[in-house]
Amino acid sequence: MADETTLATLAAITVTASFPFYIYGAWIMIDAETVSWDVLVYHLKIIFPGLVLNTVPVVAWMLPRLFQQLNGLSALHAILGLQAYAMLVFALTGIVRIFQAKWEADLYRDPDPDVSLDDLHENMGAWRGRLRVGVFGYVIFWILAWLLGIYRYLSGYVLG
Repeated sequence: MADETTLATLAAITVTASFPFYIYGAWIMIDAETVSWDVLVYHLKIIFPGLVLNTVPVVAWMLPRLFQQLNGLSALHAILGLQAYAMLVFALTGIVRIFQAKWEADLYRDPDPDVSLDDLHENMGAWRGRLRVGVFGYVIFWILAWLLGIYRYLSGYVLG
């Protein structure tokens, strides 16, 4: 079995490697004039590997070691990471409803740029707000957790 430093390095690399997937996935959605079914599927194909690269080390390596290393920094790191995932779940509550409304209006298969999303459902504005807050919150908390994780990695495995 690999030693602790090797596993910590692999975890740091894979979590760090997830960030470009998030950024490019966000760019796909920002850059799209109309979010068609193809754009949505392409976006999900980009985002999913990023989530896997981030979640596998968290579940397989970080969580089992949390209580062995429990101190102020590891607790803060865990709280920031959990908050990031909580924001992702919050975003999903908006994404699911938006998806349902667009699917029922057949706007994925037959996109109509003249149709306002807010006209599809009376709660669309709130759902889009949840999506924005959740995604931006996820990214902010992810960056904070990542910075603290890199600090912990450097101080515990490289410099310490």
